[in-house]
Amino acid sequence: MAARLIVRLYRAGFGVLALAAIGTQLASLIGKPSFNPVSYFSYFTIDSNLIAAAVLLVCASRSRSDDPRLDIVRGGAVVYMAVTGIVFTLLLSGTDVDTAIPWVNTVVHELMPMVLVVDWLLATPVGRLTIRQGLTWLSFPLVWIVYTLIRGAISGLYPYPFLNPVNGGYSSVAAYGVAVFVLMAVVCAVVVWLGNTRNTAGPVEQRI
Repeated sequence: MAARLIVRLYRAGFGVLALAAIGTQLASLIGKPSFNPVSYFSYFTIDSNLIAAAVLLVCASRSRSDDPRLDIVRGGAVVYMAVTGIVFTLLLSGTDVDTAIPWVNTVVHELMPMVLVVDWLLATPVGRLTIRQGLTWLSFPLVWIVYTLIRGAISGLYPYPFLNPVNGGYSSVAAYGVAVFVLMAVVCAVVVWLGNTRNTAGPVEQRI
């Protein structure tokens, strides 16, 4: 019982922290002439953190994490946040991605990816996950990239430099896009593997 309470508090605390970080950065940008709310909420980082916060808060509101459907959503949030952390570290560190407030940048790009991975390890899925289920997590990134490229072609606004064809042309965009998508597929497989490896074989009542 104590372990369940700790995990629920962990989820609630970090869920609120992620929302506070996003809200704080948003409030600091609203007064600027260049602020574009659509652009702000078009960042994969912001979208992923919103998904992560929602998942954490929904899980925190439940006395038990015994819904396999919720585990599928949780797994997706873990993948998105893990990829956010990896891509930021490799490609975007030092780039202006509308998270100029230092503590906000740390929360959304560094802390929350670790929080979601730890949560996945603390409260393992109810049942075993399949690779096919894991690959469904690629649906959101696929929709996001299509939206981003179409919007960018129309408006000229791209959330990240490596997606802007001005920087190397569409061949460069395609190369980066494929690389990130392959990374996501690998992360999906790892998250499935971690969930199944850490999965407790006992009854649901023994789970956190």
